[in-house]
Amino acid sequence: MHKLLLALLITAPTFAATCESLNGLALKGGSVTLAQTVAAGQFAPAQGNANAFKTLPAFCRVAATLKPTADSDIKIEVWLPIAGWNNSLQSVGNGAWAGSIAYPAMATALAAGFATASTDTGHVGGAGDFMIGHPEKLVDFGYRAVHEMTVAAKATIAGYYGKAPSKSYWNGCSTGGRQALMEAQKYPEDYDGILAGAPAIYASHLQAMQVWAWTMSHPQGNATLPAAKLPAIHKAALEACDAADGVKDGVIENPLKCKFDPASIECKGAESDTCLTAPQVAVARNMYAGMKDATGKSLSAGVEPGSETGWNMLAGNRVSALADELYRNVVKADAKWDSTTLGGKDVVDGEKMLASIMDANDPNIKPFLSRGGKLLIYHGWADPGVPPENTISYYNRMRDTVGKQADDSVRLFLVPGMGHCRGGDGTDTFDGMAALAAWAEKNQAPARIEASHATQGKVDKTRPLCPFPQQAVYNGSGSTDESANFSCKVR
Repeated sequence: MHKLLLALLITAPTFAATCESLNGLALKGGSVTLAQTVAAGQFAPAQGNANAFKTLPAFCRVAATLKPTADSDIKIEVWLPIAGWNNSLQSVGNGAWAGSIAYPAMATALAAGFATASTDTGHVGGAGDFMIGHPEKLVDFGYRAVHEMTVAAKATIAGYYGKAPSKSYWNGCSTGGRQALMEAQKYPEDYDGILAGAPAIYASHLQAMQVWAWTMSHPQGNATLPAAKLPAIHKAALEACDAADGVKDGVIENPLKCKFDPASIECKGAESDTCLTAPQVAVARNMYAGMKDATGKSLSAGVEPGSETGWNMLAGNRVSALADELYRNVVKADAKWDSTTLGGKDVVDGEKMLASIMDANDPNIKPFLSRGGKLLIYHGWADPGVPPENTISYYNRMRDTVGKQADDSVRLFLVPGMGHCRGGDGTDTFDGMAALAAWAEKNQAPARIEASHATQGKVDKTRPLCPFPQQAVYNGSGSTDESANFSCKVR
């Protein structure tokens, strides 16, 4: 009995405070509203599937409200492993308008040994009406909430464990990818490593493009390009470009080298779902070309060949809610604004009003890189909502601005066949966080990241993801479904 007690005392973690005592933790500009120990497998969110959290280890759950301005009401949670903490923080990002704590992403981080944090960005619910008459809440959503959460999370970690995290990481996709780059640009000391997926970088123009794509494909409100036609366009794009990389596998490896014109399937006789009318060809061409102003200058890149099965994200039954609400509630400040009237002046006005709040477009991240920060960006080539070429453009401008530091500390990985953050025909499953941590902690820059694709839960293909501008090139022998038979090369 005494030996067992001694063993328990030796192995039990020693913290600076109990979980429940964190109810009295002082936070700058905020207060703790909940601090409680959650037993292994017992976390049950107010909404959602509790079974998804049954395998979680025991943790200390801390919730807080932060009020950096009189009109701010930022909710955050910080989860702290009771055992097996890896001494690092992993904060997780949001999607769309946010409006809730990202419990599933927090659970993934906690299970990997991280202390983890998330925020609702200062409002509740996924709609954009929170910002009407509340400019400070828009700023909270744009960038401030994430920073305030980060400061509070580090203070919470120090209060519980008695020490700051040895490394701090950000992990987010879409809106979370935009948040990631905002952190690198505005708050370079917050994180040591940043994983930015499908970043909605140039938000003011991106949201304008999303409104434009819908109005362009719905003249007078009527759909020109029905969903039933999208598989035919996708099939034609694959037939034109799939084999260009030397492997015909249902995925376009590098769409920038794809020469596909949707006019190749223009109807020659009676219209059917396997061909396009002349107006539909025009819409498809515009989807690839992107939004331009009256002079022909590009305002936003379009989507890539291979993305067609997801075009309902832009050209579906209704205009993108996030994009429509942003322009309706902020740029136009008119509840009756008709999105079909979007014009070049609206885009200019949008940039003036939103650039400092939502555009994560500043290429000068020297302060972040100078303190040793590592930035890993990824984007699916088949993303139907956030154009990959916008990310490439930012990456190239950033490299021109920071010079050699980019070679040492920034990587961009483009994922063939992957949709928006996940899904699609490509190898969309990979561990970007492990690659980032190895880079930040062991200085092992990712030369390739192993990725897989699964059908009905069974892995049927693996492939390396390669740092841009390299791509996966088949070595010439062995199965084309096995990553080991591919090398990363510029082609």
